[in-house]
Formats: sequence, C-alpha cells, structure tokens
Amino acid sequence: MLYGRTREQEALDRLLRDAADGVSGVLVLGGDPGVGKSALLDHAVERAGAEFTVLRGGGVESEAELPYAGLHLLLMPVLAQLEALPEVQATALRGALGMTAARAGDRFLVGVAVLSLLAAVSAERPLLCVVDDTQWLDRASADALLFAARRLRSERVALLLAAREEFHAPGLPELRVSPLDASASAELVDAIAPGLAVDVRERVLAEAGGNPLGLIELPRSAPGGGDLGELPLTRRLLDAFGQRLTALSEPAGTLLLVAAAEDTGDPALILRAAARLGADERALEECERSGLVEVAGARVRFRHPLVRSAVYQAAGFARRGAVHRALAEVSAPERRIWHLAAAVTEPDERLAAELERSAETFLRRSGHAAAAAWERAALLTPEADARAVRLAKAAEAAISAGRLRRAAQLTDQAARLTGDELVRAHLANLRADVDFEHGAVEAASLTLLEAARPLAAAHPDRATSLLIQVVRNAWYAHDVKLARRATDLLMSLGSGTDPARPASAMATGITALLEDDPARALPLLREVVEGARHVDHGEHGLRNNALSVALLVGDHATALSMARALATECAALGMVAWLPHTHLALAGVELLRGRHLDAAADADHAEQVAAQTGQTHLEAQACGVRAWLAAVRGVEEDCRPLAERAAAMPSGQVWAQWALGLLELVRGRYEQAADHLARAARQQPAAVPDLVEALVRLQEPERARAAHDRFARWTAAAGQPWAQGLLARCRSLLDGDEQDFATAIDLHRAADRPFDAARTRLLLGERLRRERRKQEARTVLREAVHTFERLGALPWLDRASSELRATGESLTRSADAASLSRLTPQELQVVRLAATGASNKEIAAQLFLSPRTVGHHLYKAYPKLGVTTRTELAGLILS
Repeated sequence: MLYGRTREQEALDRLLRDAADGVSGVLVLGGDPGVGKSALLDHAVERAGAEFTVLRGGGVESEAELPYAGLHLLLMPVLAQLEALPEVQATALRGALGMTAARAGDRFLVGVAVLSLLAAVSAERPLLCVVDDTQWLDRASADALLFAARRLRSERVALLLAAREEFHAPGLPELRVSPLDASASAELVDAIAPGLAVDVRERVLAEAGGNPLGLIELPRSAPGGGDLGELPLTRRLLDAFGQRLTALSEPAGTLLLVAAAEDTGDPALILRAAARLGADERALEECERSGLVEVAGARVRFRHPLVRSAVYQAAGFARRGAVHRALAEVSAPERRIWHLAAAVTEPDERLAAELERSAETFLRRSGHAAAAAWERAALLTPEADARAVRLAKAAEAAISAGRLRRAAQLTDQAARLTGDELVRAHLANLRADVDFEHGAVEAASLTLLEAARPLAAAHPDRATSLLIQVVRNAWYAHDVKLARRATDLLMSLGSGTDPARPASAMATGITALLEDDPARALPLLREVVEGARHVDHGEHGLRNNALSVALLVGDHATALSMARALATECAALGMVAWLPHTHLALAGVELLRGRHLDAAADADHAEQVAAQTGQTHLEAQACGVRAWLAAVRGVEEDCRPLAERAAAMPSGQVWAQWALGLLELVRGRYEQAADHLARAARQQPAAVPDLVEALVRLQEPERARAAHDRFARWTAAAGQPWAQGLLARCRSLLDGDEQDFATAIDLHRAADRPFDAARTRLLLGERLRRERRKQEARTVLREAVHTFERLGALPWLDRASSELRATGESLTRSADAASLSRLTPQELQVVRLAATGASNKEIAAQLFLSPRTVGHHLYKAYPKLGVTTRTELAGLILS
C-alpha cells in the first residue's frame, strides 16, 4: 500500500490512460534515494495489468560503463520484433546490443531504432516501459532512451523513468517525488512497526524526515530504542542494511556481494562465480529468505538499489577484487575485462592494452563505453606518452558521445603528460572542437594556431587541417585579422595541391570575402565547390564543406542538389548527427528561393535533431532560420526569442540580425532595421537589398549607395540571376528608374524567386499608386497579394492589401490559397513524402518518427488540405 501518494498516483494513472487512448507520454520521477520512486513504478506496473505489455529495466552503478547493457535488459523480451524495423535501424540496434558483429552505427540511429521497436511492440496493445535508477544506466542506453522519449507521439507508449537528482533529461516532463507529510509518515510507521516504543517512534519520524525507506528501515535498525545517530539519511540507510547483512552466513554474504558486483542479475552466472568463492545455491536461498533479494523470473533483484550499494560498499577492496576476478573467469569477454580492471589499482600495461582493444570494439557500439575503456586503460598505463595517447583517444570518443566537458578535462590531462608534437596537435584539435561547440570561437582559434606553428616544417598537411579550421572560425566571428594570420601561415606551407581538398583556395577565398574583395574571393571558392566533384561518394565531410561554400558564393542550384543528395544518403545510412548540417543547408536555400514552408520544415527538423545530438552551433543556426521565417510571417513573439537563441552562438548571429532587421523593416521601424541589417550584410549578401530599402526609407542615400555598390561588386563576381534581380531592385529604389523594376521582376521570374518578385511588385505598386497610376498599380499589387497570401507573409500581405484598397479595388481573399501554411512543419514533411507514394513505414524511417505518428500527422493534415484519402494528395500542388 502507498501512503500519501495521491498526487503521484493520479499522474501515473493519467499517463496510462493516455497511452491506452493512443497518446504516448513520458514522465521522469525524480527524488532522493528511498523516497519511494521504485514503489511508484511498482504501482504503475500493477495498474497496467494485462491490458499493457510491460517492459522493466534499470541502471546498476557498478556496470555503468558497459555499452547498451541497460537497454539490452529492458528490450530483451521483445527483441524478436526487430524484424519489423527498417533494415538499417534493425542492423544498428543489433550491433549496439552485441547481437551481431556489425557496427552499431550512428549512436542516434540506435535511438531511432528504439523508437521504432517500441512503436512496433505497442501496435498490438499499449506498452508500459519502466526504468529504475536511470542515473546509473550506461550513457549509451540513456542516450538512446532519451532520444526515443523526445520523439514519442502517437504510439500508445508510456515511458516512466525513475532517477535521482543528478540525472538530467531536458525537455521531458518531470514529477518530483517529495518526502511524505507528517500524517502519511505516521501511518506508514504504524503499519510497519505497530508495537514501536513511543520514544523510538518519535525519533524515527523525526530522523526519517518523510523518507519512506527510512521510515521502514530505521525501526529495524534500533529495535530497542537505541540511538540512530546523526549521519545523513542515505548513510543511515546503508548502515541499516549493513546491520542486516551481518546476520547472514559467510557464503550468503559472499553470494550477495557477487550479485552486487554483476549487473545482469543472471542467477546461473552469479552462482558460477560464487562457487569459485565457496558459495552455492543454499546461500542464494538464504539471501532470499533475508528479504534483501528476490529471484524473479530469470533475474536476481535487490529489494532496493540501496541494498546493492550497502553490500558493495561494506566489503573491503580486497574482497571486492576477489569477487571481480571470480566474475571475470565466468563472464563474456567484454564484461571480463571490466571485472579485471575493477580488481586492480596499480599500473598494468598488459591489462591496459587489453582494455584498449576492448575500446576499439566498443567504439563500433558506443562512444560512451569507448571513452570509459580508453580512460581506464590510460589510468593503468605506466608510461606517460602512451598514457597521453590513450587519454586523447578517450577524449575523442567522449566528444563523439556528446560529453564535451569530460573531453576537455581529458585533453588537459593528456597535454600535461606529453611533448610529442603530433599528439599535442591532436589534443589541440579536440580541445578546439569543444571550445567551438561552447561558442568560445576565439579560444578555439588561438589553440589551433598555437598547435599549427610547430608542425609547419615537419607536418605541413597536419598544420593545414588545423589552419583551415581557424579560417572557418574567423568567418563565423567576422575576424579579418585572425583569418589573415591563419591564411598567411597556411600559404607558407606549400601544401594543399589535392584538387579535392584545395586548402589554399578555401583559406584565401574566405579571407578575401572578409576583406570585402569578392572579385578575388569567389573564383577561389568556386574551386572548392568544383573540388567536391572529385571526392568519393562517402566523403561526407568534404562534401558538406563544399555545400557550405556553394552557399557562400551564391550558387544555390548546386547547393540544393548537394544538400538533397547528402540528406538522402545520411538518412539512408542512419547518419543522424549529420542531418542538421544538410537540413540547415536545405532550409537556407529554400528560404532564399521563397519556399518558406519547405524552409520551415527543414529548419524545424534540423533544430530538433541538433538539440538532441548536442550540436549547439547548428541548433543556433536553425533557430536563426526559424526567426527569419517568423519575421516574414510577422510573428514577433516567436521571432525575438528565436533570434536571441541564435545570437547566443557565433554561427547563428548573422541569421539573428537578418531576422530582426526584417521584422523592424516590415514594421516601419527603419532605423532599428538598418542597424540589424548592416550587421547581417557583412556576411550575408542577400541581406543587402533589405538594408538598401531601410536606408532609402530613412532618406540616407549615401549609406544606401555604399551598400548598393558593395552588393554590385559581389553580384558581378557571383554572376547569379537571383542576385542580379535584387541588384536591379536596389537601383530602382536609388535612381527611380521604372525600367529597373521591370528588369528586376523579369530576373526574379527567371530565377524562380516568388517572394523577391512579390516584394519588388509591392515597391513598384506603391510608387505607381503615389503617381496616381491606379490601374497599373492594381495589376502588380494583385500579383503581390496573391504571392504573400500563399507564403503566409502576413505583414507584407497587409501592406500590399492596403495599397490595393487605396487604388479603389475591394479585396477578396481566397479561403484555400494558404492551405499549406496551416500545416505544421512536420505535417508538411509527412504530406510531401506521402504524395510521392511512400508508405508510412518508409516516411517514419526517413523522418525518425514511428509509423503510427506518421499516420496521426496525415489524419490531422487531410482536413486542412481539403482531402480525405492518401490518393488525393498526389493531385495537390504541394509547394
């Protein structure tokens, strides 16, 4: 019976009802040890009954380094349903769980596979997953579960995670389990120990402080009214369990320690190891009779995690070492090495080398486990330089696992141990990666420069790779001096002759852009784009780099083609962490081409995945794109917070400034608009026409002319029709030549830029209306109204509609013209893929959703589009 838990029980019952009704839910139960989280999980399992499939698992402190150990135990009963998953996901999950020799692949793909598996299991009946002691799950399992948890929607899954305060799951709903109040505490004590002496009862109530486990165990530790001491509650509970351990025979105590040091709970394995230390099945039976453990199904389970901790901590190191050695003799290879490592403290090169070999194996499954194995190997390595190399490998694996703070600590440790230039360069590269992800661009750049100089003579190629990163950082920070320093050093190396890797062209081109010399910069940068044609199909890093450069030179057609190819390939291969790069590029191109709904869908996808994969600078850029789109829609309450999030990282600042500039421009706050747009235009040529418009409206022709001239130089070097159209618009605003408006509109049409065309028509219509040429004005304003309405560009629509009414024409809006704009970004993605004939399962695999959620999105989208069947989607114009 639960006492004083009405609020918590209601929350759990609601979670189960929602899952039964088809709405997935997640709840993290947080609280102190012994506060009753496990009892609430038991309540949920009991209430789920036969109506639900129930999966139950938990973390074990002593086995927190084994990759996917927790996930394997949780999913073991349903692994037969892996056959229902897309092959790339099934292969990834089998590899992660050690069911095949194949690599696990992208660690986030494993999370996608977990989501798909939970959805498959819940297809027959609702599913309840409960995970206790989540703070002790191995990080690979925790990452996979949390990734799946954040994408649960309509799968009929209820996921309950119980954890202590140190566990963090941002974005997931949490219910804090507080201590019991005085009334419930008294009820519990009286039920557990009805004959307790009054003075002891009062002391127990006071000392336990509402902690249920304390209320249960403390009376047992002082049955004669003895002093309970002044130790913290958790320590007292450990002591309480420790007193009960002393009543066990030596064989039973040994077997209990074996079970505490082994996480699978496999009775046969525990008995085999215990037999080497003189314990047998009778010892297990004695442990069960004590109430400290139970054998449930095929697992030995401790009645509470604190029992396990008490058993393990009460044993001295020598005894624990003997137990780990016994377990090593009977365990599978990957567990054997961890048990051996737990049994030693002195340097041991043989064991360190064995751990390193395990780390290479773990790397195929989990960066977390590989980092832990290399770190442990380093601790056991006698020689300093070799220890530094292993620490560097641990840091690299930690970065791949998203543990940036730990990676920084490891690189700093390693740097103090070695003077080897190549190792120090590798460490500098790793540390710079961490600093860049944290937004410390200057610190990252100085680290790279300092590491590159000593390598210049003996290792020019290695120095080149470091210097290219400095130039990239200088671009984000708009730091001309930094770019010039790195480029000058790089050019002195005489390297970079590989046409697929034109380092000198890349560095010199970006530096020239920062120096406002597009005539020199753009031909060099086009060499980088062209170089991508020489790389192998799988060279994702080089191709992504070339894609970014294609955007810099304004070659949107090439950028779009490359981004689509990379996005398709990365999705098919399950390279989840690469998807924010490709979808951001798609969003940027689609935004500039006036495909705002597509841009919103891709930016939303990029932001979600970047946030879940810990790629902060990409998340910032995605927020910037979304802020720009919010500005176009006139949603100020969305635009400003998104722009603030984008501006928090150097990589998102250009988009943030452009978005805020557009917002102020369309609101008529031209001075503020010009300030924002001037900052954006330094690195985003497409923002210059907006700056020119703001300055013209401010009646600052000299500043407007200077911005125009700068854009003209860039346009001449780029040779892109879309830029020529925007330049013609700028000329028309400055010089008043009506022919420039016509030229601009023709170029917009040729480049297929509907938003640009509509804005130019609005400017022309305003001029024609002021000149009282109302009939001509109506013609261009009608077209502008139609485009703005279709794009959902409401502030511009309001302006164009107002101008049209001023010509004497009444306005009737089409109820269906903006039907696509009523779709959410994810609904639009689903609808577009469904219109191509893709099945729900195929769509789910591409968007990392469950098929059931895909069906839910289609159900919500049909009435918004005015269709009733999937077949009708193919007949719609979905652009």
